[in-house]
Amino acid sequence: MKNNQLMIRGDYLLKLNRKSPIPLRRQVEAYITNQIATGEWAIGSQLPSQRVLAERLRVNRSTVTAAFDELTAQGLIAGNRGGGTQVINNTWGLMAKQKPADWGAYVEAGQFKPNLPMIRTINQAEFIPDIIRLGTGELSPDLIPSNDLAKLFLNVSTHGMSLGYSEPKGNLRLREEVSKFLKPKGVAADPESVLIVSGALQALQLISIGLLDRGSTIVLEKPSYLYSVHVFQSSGMRFYGLPMDSEGLMVDCLSQINKERGKTIVYSISTFHNPTGKVMTSARRKSILNVCERMRLPIIEDDVYRDLWIDAPPPPSLKSMDHSGNVLYIGSLSKVLSPGLRIGWIVGERSVINRLADIKMQNDYGSSALSQWAAEECMRSGMYEAHASYVRDQLRIRRDYMLDLLSVYFSDLAKWSSPSGGFYVWLKLIPDIDPNTLFECALANGILLNPGVVYDRAASHYLRLSYAYASINEMDQAIPALRKLIVNLAEEKV
Repeated sequence: MKNNQLMIRGDYLLKLNRKSPIPLRRQVEAYITNQIATGEWAIGSQLPSQRVLAERLRVNRSTVTAAFDELTAQGLIAGNRGGGTQVINNTWGLMAKQKPADWGAYVEAGQFKPNLPMIRTINQAEFIPDIIRLGTGELSPDLIPSNDLAKLFLNVSTHGMSLGYSEPKGNLRLREEVSKFLKPKGVAADPESVLIVSGALQALQLISIGLLDRGSTIVLEKPSYLYSVHVFQSSGMRFYGLPMDSEGLMVDCLSQINKERGKTIVYSISTFHNPTGKVMTSARRKSILNVCERMRLPIIEDDVYRDLWIDAPPPPSLKSMDHSGNVLYIGSLSKVLSPGLRIGWIVGERSVINRLADIKMQNDYGSSALSQWAAEECMRSGMYEAHASYVRDQLRIRRDYMLDLLSVYFSDLAKWSSPSGGFYVWLKLIPDIDPNTLFECALANGILLNPGVVYDRAASHYLRLSYAYASINEMDQAIPALRKLIVNLAEEKV
């Protein structure tokens, strides 16, 4: 599938009127023509296959074929030898009798790589009404303290809030609260060694453009969340995936890294790993720190899930054991409080933080002052800790319920382990089923999945299931329906 292939969200974007005297073929033609005429579908974009479009729109494939034939005759689209159909003109270009601007060429030439097609579909499909989001990595709306946050803003004193630009490292009072927050976790972070960022993803982007060169190597767990975003690849960097065992990233493999290929840095989600849910043991953490210090390999520790423990608090972070300033530590409020606040932090050696702060100012001139104020109030007042305790209780209920459903419906179809915290169950399917086909079929049936291939191309037998977003009722609907889909696909393949 090409990077510029267009994504369709079925009836969410195109509502076919089956009571209209206008034939369905004409309605499909009109929709595609409008998308091209308005510039939504640029010259050079590849249309979805006729089969996919027919499934999404719930019409016969012959209806879509007839629409494609008519638009081909009009000179708007054309098939290509490599398969598929592309937009080759627009209505304005036809009227003017001249070749229109090829925006597709500019899109393809952009430095920042596009998301994987499946990721783009996931990002779009999350907003389809009534879709069951069975893989979403965030809290469901009923677990976000919306009322408490509303009261916080209602009671705000204009004297205590500044809506101007904050200093380069972020609001000082918030950085002081982050420093206090991390101290009981064993992380000594002077406010001057803390940089406030707009979420963990921005932290990674700042590191990619501020500390690493093109051609640098990122050593990471395989699978990993980082494979699902292109923040490092867009900066011209390579990934070097290392396997995990039950204790986490395998140290023996780490010691074999060849550092002659340019700058090398290790990235690890050591606690409630995304997507596997694994927790690196204390012994493994110490071993990795020792090996990286000996090899002079810096470490990025992504610790955004730490406060989401369910059975017992996790081992101390890599950063808390770091006595040489070798670890850059990333934290966030998004997973516990609200993803919409977009507040996180980087803790590290002061010269590194100063460098990243300068780059951040060049990029956005600081994170939202309003969000920083709200984050500081939540942490200072104890609201964050209280809500974290509530979220842990609710996640325990949801996790146990999902595991019970899996035991009933998937005991003969899959294998999995019980996560001790975080959001995810890493489900390994036994039947050999094409992940793209399963994804498409599930989506057509109102279930949004996160297949394992998003996190590792070799993880085609896996699904990342989240018990954080889908409600109990939605799990009751989705898990049996998912079983039925998998059984049907397995039988079709035989």
